[in-house]
Amino acid sequence: MSGHSKWANIKYKKAAQDAKKGRVFTKIAREITVAVKHGGEDPSANPRLRLALDKAKSVNMPKDNVERAIKKGTGAGNEDNYEDVIYEGYGPGGVALLLSVLTDNKNRTVADIRRILTRHGGSLGESGCVGWLFERKGIIRVNKNDVSEEKLYNLAIEAGALDINTQDDFYEVFVEPQDLEQFKEIFVNNGIKIESAEATMRPKSTIPVEKEDAKKLINLLNELDEHDDVQDVYSNFEIDDSILEELKV
Repeated sequence: MSGHSKWANIKYKKAAQDAKKGRVFTKIAREITVAVKHGGEDPSANPRLRLALDKAKSVNMPKDNVERAIKKGTGAGNEDNYEDVIYEGYGPGGVALLLSVLTDNKNRTVADIRRILTRHGGSLGESGCVGWLFERKGIIRVNKNDVSEEKLYNLAIEAGALDINTQDDFYEVFVEPQDLEQFKEIFVNNGIKIESAEATMRPKSTIPVEKEDAKKLINLLNELDEHDDVQDVYSNFEIDDSILEELKV
């Protein structure tokens, strides 16, 4: 899944860059607030909150922002009522799209998403139309400069990792979601710095997308990512690395 993984790596680095301008802080703060609301403010007893805090740490979200989001989740001065929604649909080239959303107005959000998809040659589908194409997995990213390939691979394989991808700057270690904390502990105890750790929806297989559809798809993914209510966008496309280079993404 080289082309798919390369795009995921580009998206991850873009999020870190955008964080410098505060673009992703609102989304992470919302996730923290909802996690606290549903599971309490103790990270040790709230897996969703732990992951949200890890995400905040990975983009250097200011401590004050995190504390405000936690406070909102406890109900202090918070009148927002966000709910989790999953939208499914299709993008250019027939690729599957799975959108994780936090919204306080489903009618507004679904109208926005339908409009964005239509504008870029996609369409909104019914619930369940593409969800079966994905599996929930945990992903841990480790900067290549922080560990040797041999050490990481030996440790991850011995601990039972599902898969390991090598990117330009990172190693990606895929694990079962319930094993994320265990793997984080193993890595830290062996002196390996973790860049990020989160739950993701990994496609069971990918489909190739040619240049013209690839350009439309990337524009679509970027616009969806920029929508305040869209927390994550998952897809099953495969774009050749040469096309990604040509499109300068």
